[in-house]
Amino acid sequence: MSKAKSGGKFFLGAIFGGAVGAIAGLLSAPKSGKETREDIKKKAGEVKKTADEKVEKGKKAAKSWKDNLFTRGKDDEPKTPTKE
Repeated sequence: MSKAKSGGKFFLGAIFGGAVGAIAGLLSAPKSGKETREDIKKKAGEVKKTADEKVEKGKKAAKSWKDNLFTRGKDDEPKTPTKE
């Protein structure tokens, strides 16, 4: 198995394990159902915001990598645009 596939499976397992742990913690907490639902809603909003930020960061990194890849010359250094 390649390192990329192994790392991806580990990451997914860590995410899944964290989610299961968080749910178990919420369900066993000594709070009312209403309070627990409010906590879940709040946490879901935080997770969505964080995920959106990570996706945007990933998109920017991928675009930068792609732009840099297609502007490399024979010397393997990024070319800088010149004004003529």
